[in-house]
Amino acid sequence: MSMNDPIARGLAAGWNVTDASKLSENRTVEADVVVIGTGAGGGTTAEILARQGLSVILVEEGRLYYQKDFKMDELTSYANLYQEGMSRVTADGAIAILQGRCVGGSTTVNWTSSFRTPDETLTYWSQELGLEGLAPDAMAPWFEGREQRHNMAPWETPPNLNNDILRQGCEKLGYSWQVIPRNVKGCWNSGYCGVGCPTNAKQGALLTTIPGALDHKAQLFHGLRAERLVMSQDRIDHLLASAMGPDGVTPSGVTITLKARQFVVAASAIGSPGLLLRSQLPDPYQRVGKRSFIHPVNATVARMPAKIDPFYGAPQSIYSDEFNFKAGTDGPAGYKLEVPPLHPAMAAGVVPGHGQPQRDNLGQLPWMQSVIALLRDGFHPDSPGGTVSLRDDGNPVLDYPITDYLWQGLRKAYLTMAEIQFAAGAEAVQAMHLDSDWYTSWNQARDAINNLPMKPHRARLFTAHQMGGCSMGTDPKTSVVNSFGEHHHIANLNIHDASIFPTSIGANPQLSVYALAARNSSRLAQRLANSA
Repeated sequence: MSMNDPIARGLAAGWNVTDASKLSENRTVEADVVVIGTGAGGGTTAEILARQGLSVILVEEGRLYYQKDFKMDELTSYANLYQEGMSRVTADGAIAILQGRCVGGSTTVNWTSSFRTPDETLTYWSQELGLEGLAPDAMAPWFEGREQRHNMAPWETPPNLNNDILRQGCEKLGYSWQVIPRNVKGCWNSGYCGVGCPTNAKQGALLTTIPGALDHKAQLFHGLRAERLVMSQDRIDHLLASAMGPDGVTPSGVTITLKARQFVVAASAIGSPGLLLRSQLPDPYQRVGKRSFIHPVNATVARMPAKIDPFYGAPQSIYSDEFNFKAGTDGPAGYKLEVPPLHPAMAAGVVPGHGQPQRDNLGQLPWMQSVIALLRDGFHPDSPGGTVSLRDDGNPVLDYPITDYLWQGLRKAYLTMAEIQFAAGAEAVQAMHLDSDWYTSWNQARDAINNLPMKPHRARLFTAHQMGGCSMGTDPKTSVVNSFGEHHHIANLNIHDASIFPTSIGANPQLSVYALAARNSSRLAQRLANSA
């Protein structure tokens, strides 16, 4: 066991961490604040409140995995570190949902892209939605503070070839491109970010705010599922939580009751609405779980003449916002262009084809390059998002219908991505779509993509960004919380995660969540100090 690892060191030094799967009897624990979720929002909140001297309990349904567990092995990592073992999908199964389920949440398994909320989005929120405190100038210091806390800076190492193809294609076509800021320190450029960083370079919640909170006497329960918030009059009195058994997914039968004066829900844009719905909390206008957004993602894959080895090197280092806000905030669907890594197991799950054709395709993996488009949803009347509701077993599920407006954006994105890959010298390009062939020229690709059926289960769609479902707003009739994450109807409940976004944002969301959570937690700490 390496004592250079801050988690091993903290555990050895006596951090208050409980693996709930080891508990054999019910118990009740009290604190000033209970924080549900340990990702970008929960970690930030816990550290800021604990540093103010408040007693904090963190609740995480996933387990505590850290450096000793990160073996660069796709299959065990996806099973352990992701929601539903990386098989989470939307209600109709048409969109794959990549989402963390472990201490640190998705920040433990993300690809480290660290963008501020685009000015266009913040301006839209402040001017169109009346959230004045969220204008770009007001948010700038909060972004800056979190960029320092998580060591975010544009990636200085030359991009791997996988990412450089996006740069080359954009250069040829006169499209803008930039270098991605990453939250890393001493990064080895190995490329295995998605299965937990084996070198402790990634500065997600796991290595920053969670240790920061635990160093200030916070208590962490992992393997503990938040079942229901229970009210007494107009306040939450306690949280009922179920310990998971040794398999990490089946409850053991042990119940933990957590009492506090303040509750902060930061369980993600799928988990937080799910918890509020299970708890049957006051929701007079039926807003919980509505307007859920995902940045629907589609992809093309190219066969290049040069060896790309798309599984090595920083997974994301180049992006293009050429098409993100080109037609204004509320015109046709805009999209951000990025590059995904292609590791063998993940590639096998997404590259079209079965049997021998798929085998032939994957045999070409070292020469493959991919581009993805993140569609910006939620800014247009024809992009109302989806709905989180509960399955019969009480688990949340996202229903996300794709409107014609989004299908048009997806088709346009397929065309843009293929054009960029051919401009960068691709020998052949295939849309990640079940009806797509390999196309050997841009003209052939353009004609074919213009005729592909834009339908669920034909187009391969993904999301790694879940947002909305507990929207912030000034009017309780159309929102769940105010712009500080304070619940409109419940005095001691805050929500501090991406579920409060009133639209998607048009960028990878971790820094947006960090910054909003820092701003809202600082205000909450003041409020709790004054009411002590």
